Amino acid sequence: MLKMRSTNMIKTIKIISVFGTRPDTIKMAPLVNLLDKDKDIDHIVCVTGQHREMVNEILQIFAIFAKYDLDIMREGQTLEYVTSSVLTKFSEVLEKEKPDMILVHGDTNTCFSAALAAFYKKIPIGHVEAGLRTADIYSPYPEEFVRRTVDSIATLYFCPTKNNADNLIKENADKEKIYITGNTVIDTLQTTVQKDYIFKESILNRINFDKKKVIPITAHRRENIGINLENICKAIKQLASEYNDSQFIYTVHPNPAVKKTVNSILKGIDNVTLLPPLVFTDLHNLISRSYFVMTDSGGLQEEAPSLGVPVLVLRKETERPEAVTAGTVKLTGVDYSEIVKDGRMLFEDKSIYEKMSNAVNPYGDGNASHRIVGAIKEYFNNL
Repeated sequence: MLKMRSTNMIKTIKIISVFGTRPDTIKMAPLVNLLDKDKDIDHIVCVTGQHREMVNEILQIFAIFAKYDLDIMREGQTLEYVTSSVLTKFSEVLEKEKPDMILVHGDTNTCFSAALAAFYKKIPIGHVEAGLRTADIYSPYPEEFVRRTVDSIATLYFCPTKNNADNLIKENADKEKIYITGNTVIDTLQTTVQKDYIFKESILNRINFDKKKVIPITAHRRENIGINLENICKAIKQLASEYNDSQFIYTVHPNPAVKKTVNSILKGIDNVTLLPPLVFTDLHNLISRSYFVMTDSGGLQEEAPSLGVPVLVLRKETERPEAVTAGTVKLTGVDYSEIVKDGRMLFEDKSIYEKMSNAVNPYGDGNASHRIVGAIKEYFNNL
């Protein structure tokens, strides 16, 4: 891995950061803010509109100005539509701006399509959150394909952990272009989590977090829709009946298939609250006050451990094994009996709970954005 040397720039670097979904906007926000302030960097933001209202809210909170908005979001949009739209429209942005590098994040269709557009024009690509892997290209889908593909054409790799860097080295990526930075979401949490926070979702302000064990839940991945999601909901129903002094808060994705399953099994249960997706500041502050988290999300596997909150991962595999190894995350799966068993374990076994909640966060110290900016300058200084 490349060691940092002098970062005094000879010329201004033009960089375009491109993102378009709620998760990657949350994670890119602190990096964008830092790049905007850097006198050596001419920084441009392009949002694709893969998600709409949820992204606009984050841009407003972090005071981010997007010079370009591709505005691609359509009702019922398909993977093919998102890919082709971003590829075509972002190519026009690249043709006009001619940046020295673009920055993409993670594993979204925006990431894939923007990186491909840059590759076609031989523009260097910096991949934030590079090197995450599962053993199955179809799980998560299509995210695992996106990660592998973007890393195959990236110029610089910004890895949250050593494990991510090792994955890239195994795939013969250039060791000198790999940087272990930590995860930028830890940078974000330092801004969003507040002791005296007032929730925008008023229901949450009525919860006595000191007296109730609160369990936030998210489950909506494509591969879980169907029997897996039914198992998850039935297990939540069982745990809610056994631990009726606790409060389960399920933020329900707007996907009609998800809403139908969740409502049919969990609606009307006294200690199960069904809410629409929360603004991300609400979600972060909810997690920080919670007993444990149940999720099939990738991001929550990083955010909750950094706040000392155990996580039960409702998936068969994870691209974030570091938290499992550290002990703050348990890969529970989607089997009804396993979910119930692991839920009971955290409610009843104090020693296991304390071990998970006190495990060391493997995702960094909140300075990932600074490391990424330093690495970019290092790269251009050495050209």
